[in-house]
Amino acid sequence: MTDIDSLKDYQSVRQLAIRSLFEIFEQFSEGTVIVDREARVVWINQRYAQRFGFESAEQAIGRPVEQVIPGSLMREVVSSGRPMLLDILDMPKDPLVVMRVPIRDDAGQVIGGIGFALFDELRSLSPLITRYQRMQAELASTRSLLQARQAKYSFGHFIGTSAASLEVKRRARRGAASEAPVLLLGETGTGKELLAHAIHSASPRAHKPFVSINAAAIPENLLEAEFFGTAPGAYTGADRKGRPGKLQIAQGGTLFLDEIGDMPLHLQSKLLRVLQEKEYEPVGSNEVIRSDIRLIAATSIDLDAAVRDGRFRADLYYRINVLPVDIPPLRERLEDLPALCEAILEELCESGHARHELDASAIALLRQHAWPGNVRELRNLLERAVLLSDQPLLDAATLRATFGVLQPLPAEAAERATTLSPGEDFQGARERFERELIAGVLAEHAGNVVEAARRLGLGRSTLYKKLAALGISS
Repeated sequence: MTDIDSLKDYQSVRQLAIRSLFEIFEQFSEGTVIVDREARVVWINQRYAQRFGFESAEQAIGRPVEQVIPGSLMREVVSSGRPMLLDILDMPKDPLVVMRVPIRDDAGQVIGGIGFALFDELRSLSPLITRYQRMQAELASTRSLLQARQAKYSFGHFIGTSAASLEVKRRARRGAASEAPVLLLGETGTGKELLAHAIHSASPRAHKPFVSINAAAIPENLLEAEFFGTAPGAYTGADRKGRPGKLQIAQGGTLFLDEIGDMPLHLQSKLLRVLQEKEYEPVGSNEVIRSDIRLIAATSIDLDAAVRDGRFRADLYYRINVLPVDIPPLRERLEDLPALCEAILEELCESGHARHELDASAIALLRQHAWPGNVRELRNLLERAVLLSDQPLLDAATLRATFGVLQPLPAEAAERATTLSPGEDFQGARERFERELIAGVLAEHAGNVVEAARRLGLGRSTLYKKLAALGISS
């Protein structure tokens, strides 16, 4: 019979292949071990036994495999019947790449297992392992960067139920549903950046990067590179590999350009090209890069006046002023003060400060301040009061000591503060006025009811009744 004829016998070929495979692995591997169904060693080659401190292979026979090969998973292979075709066995010096397979009888029952420590394969596999580890590290870095570029706030973080606040959120939500530029207008500290985050979070680009850049915080000679990126070696000291700009990082997502009113004129023209032609060139490069970003701009200056004075390009202003959102200062939405204070105090508590609350006199005092720094100033004041006060209830006297200089409201703002709040009737407005008036007078006299009653022209018993009815603590 020829060799070709013998290969036609399936069973014969199968047995030859199994024997050849075993001989190859046994010959070229670092070691081979066979265990029974109880995971006891029934055979181990000499070099493998010596690797684990046995003078001869016979000394390892009959022992549980874990006593011979610490960390071995042969017992798991025998009990589960599932092979481990590629694994790493930790060793005191160099780890081994191992393969473990179950042994079955003619009925298919697992009667043991065989394991091979592949000879010198770890070095052969090291380029593959190194490449896999590098890919994993790059993936983790990309995920971390993307997570850092996600929006941090939603519309729920913009606290307020006043008519002005509700209108701001209504217009901002309209902007979130559109791809058109949004222009946020308002004084410093009113929450422009928070709203920019919220608009991105509610937009179809929410899963893409949110990148912010402050035109007023970066020196003019560096702003162009920060915005458009640089080509390799674009100028002395530039990165040899080039550096991506904020436009490239924000690709597919949202670019929040804060204080756009402070952007230099020559950059304004380049930004206009990005918005109109959807393309730009990095500094020192002739390469044209396509741009896919959604722009949210913000400023605290009067852009109309800046256009008239020639400090801001009219064509860019018309391009970004598609959906303007005017954010009112805090002095124009004083009815939001209680909710804002509650949210800020809760946030301070979550960050490790003791829990504090404001009484009616404290709220009344806060309503008398002009708040030039808006919500940012309010948070600063409350945090300072929390740090300085040993009492959980903050009253007007505590806040007055914290204020420094109380800036009274302008006449028009004070007039607005006396108008009806949404859903408020005459009776509710009168109670609110009495509560604020009495609390304010009490605060002026450090809680002295007798002095406050004399200042209000009320009898002491009458004032006590009103304090009880209005829920004011003396």
